[in-house]
Amino acid sequence: MSFHLYFDEANKIDQPGKAFSYYGAYGGMDTTMANITKAIRDIYISLNTQSELHFTEYNHDQYLKKYFKVLNHVINQDININIIIVNNQNAHSIAQQMNLTMLELRGLLYIKIPERLFYGVTRHLNLPSNIDVKISVDRNDEYKVLRLYSKIKEQMNAHSVYRNRRYTIESVRSQKSHESIPLQIIDTFMGIIVFLMEQGYAENSDASMIKSDLIYRFLSEGQNTERFQNQIKLFQWDGSNKLSNLPVSNYISKFMVHKTQFDIKEITKLNSLLIRDPNRTTREYRELMGYPNTRLDYCQ
Repeated sequence: MSFHLYFDEANKIDQPGKAFSYYGAYGGMDTTMANITKAIRDIYISLNTQSELHFTEYNHDQYLKKYFKVLNHVINQDININIIIVNNQNAHSIAQQMNLTMLELRGLLYIKIPERLFYGVTRHLNLPSNIDVKISVDRNDEYKVLRLYSKIKEQMNAHSVYRNRRYTIESVRSQKSHESIPLQIIDTFMGIIVFLMEQGYAENSDASMIKSDLIYRFLSEGQNTERFQNQIKLFQWDGSNKLSNLPVSNYISKFMVHKTQFDIKEITKLNSLLIRDPNRTTREYRELMGYPNTRLDYCQ
């Protein structure tokens, strides 16, 4: 028996034009992860698809059913996801004050942030004594340069001893995301969080519309909104020595209001066209609404 943890990041503190960088951890017992992986592979087989999940590349609604089924299945399992958000401007300021390059600062943050994430995922769990923990990180050449793997192993084992948690980090390894369903899962959920926090849904683009529709359908299903809020924890580091909690509900409510208002406006526009020209084809209505083929669903 072992506990599995997965680490990924979105944006970087030295990436131009990005106000925030995001670091996420996703974990569960080996049996839980094995069952989730098998269920998702079964979904892939049923839909005859093998392409990996990657939220930033979700720009075509032909994959709507795939993403929806995966997200809906995962959120209804016993999972925990922790995400730390770093204010990049504050990070830059600290680097300047300490006369550090951004690469050096990232190296230091890669010691503390993964450790805080992993500890946050495991701290409330009733793990068996002396359980082995296996950590997987999305493959990135920079991680090897910064010695991320050895740093995580050392820091996590130190925390286990210090807090008498009695787990042991057995391994920290890199994996290619297309070979790891769990890494694809943390990437997708982090992508949704970034999209909600940075209000990507307010952009006037087809990609934004397609992503918005997926998230809206997913959150509207069953108890998914409640589970999303309970199972995903957000923390922000702004340069102080503490992490502040960020309620996921704030970002969901803003998104839902925006989506509802947008849909009402679009439905009103379509109804006006139907009344004025009731005999047009679906394709003609789509063109009049200004939708490309990928947004055909909005005219049906």
